Amino acid sequence: MIQEIIAYKNIVTDIEELMSKSPFKKNYIIEKIGIPSPTFYRKLKTQTFTPDEMLSIARIISPEENFILELKADIEQGKLDLKNGDYITHEEMLAELKSKNLI
Repeated sequence: MIQEIIAYKNIVTDIEELMSKSPFKKNYIIEKIGIPSPTFYRKLKTQTFTPDEMLSIARIISPEENFILELKADIEQGKLDLKNGDYITHEEMLAELKSKNLI
């Protein structure tokens, strides 16, 4: 646990540099995380972003990593759904789409 906390503190310390190296401008990041610009810059200066705000920033500046993590989570959910029998067959899906006049 201590190692993870130290790693998190290092990321908080380096977040401005990480944002500068990303292809996204700070204004875009500010808009996407939805906090006022003055608040963003104050938090950046004082390194007081909440963990949720840090996660939002990380998802924006590392879209490939975020996509991979979401894909892995979706695959795991799919495996769980399959194990629990929470699925429908191809034929059932076709019938549902036909009933809604989507095909």
